[in-house]
Amino acid sequence: MALPSHISLFEVGPRDGLQNEKQVSTADKILLVENLAAAGVKRIEAASFVSPKWVPQMADSGEVLKGISRVAGVRYSALTPNLKGLELALDANASEVAVFAAASEGFSQKNINCSIEESIERFIPLIEKAKEHNLPVRGYVSCVLGCPYDGEIAVSEVARVSEILYKLGCYEISLGDTIGVGTPVKARKMVEAVAAKVPADKLALHFHDTYGQALANILACLESGIRTLDTSVAGLGGCPYAKGASGNLASEDLVYMLHGMGIDTGIDLGKLIEAGNRISAALGRQNGSKVARALS
Repeated sequence: MALPSHISLFEVGPRDGLQNEKQVSTADKILLVENLAAAGVKRIEAASFVSPKWVPQMADSGEVLKGISRVAGVRYSALTPNLKGLELALDANASEVAVFAAASEGFSQKNINCSIEESIERFIPLIEKAKEHNLPVRGYVSCVLGCPYDGEIAVSEVARVSEILYKLGCYEISLGDTIGVGTPVKARKMVEAVAAKVPADKLALHFHDTYGQALANILACLESGIRTLDTSVAGLGGCPYAKGASGNLASEDLVYMLHGMGIDTGIDLGKLIEAGNRISAALGRQNGSKVARALS
């Protein structure tokens, strides 16, 4: 299979990134989302309606979604773990919502205090209600290449959970290497196993860069029919399971690689770097993207 001519970036910096950083102002979050849209990013995860007790960084998600100047053709997504989260996302006019399961029993218990099966049961009424409102639902599967509690994860289990979410009505399944331990051959075998159950063009890759493997892992999977990649501007978001380690892959680094390979993203790299530099300054930290540092 040949390389794709176009890749869609799903930008997770304002949610998955900032929830693992120190608190920034609502105005800074709104500016980040608007700057990403101005750079040509069409899919932005802007909010998370989880309990503010557990994730205080996301407590102002409703204000962020209501405060942004929206751009036609851009989708503003929100993470919704339960029906209450869905209600809040609807109230804030989210373009789509996301639910999250795990391929690891240990991670499911530690992260959302229930088994994999129980987590999926909880999503059924949420997905049904979202459908009533014509709201697309995205599904996340965590720990697809390893778990901080259970170690290596069987690809058959990743495929099983992905297929359940897809059949429940998730339009796309994002496969998360949550702790970034994957390597290229393992990543490709995992994607091929899942693609046997869920069409490859309905899959996204969400590879963390904890061990510096994310770009290599993505490259190994690009010929498998993957067309969507999750990344975080400026590499926002550490890895809570590996102290001091980087978490998300920086959007700028991926865009630079894809453009260098002749793969279109529709994103202006210069404007993307500016967006990353601005939020990094607001956080009082260095931009986590190697490309941004080289070109700034």
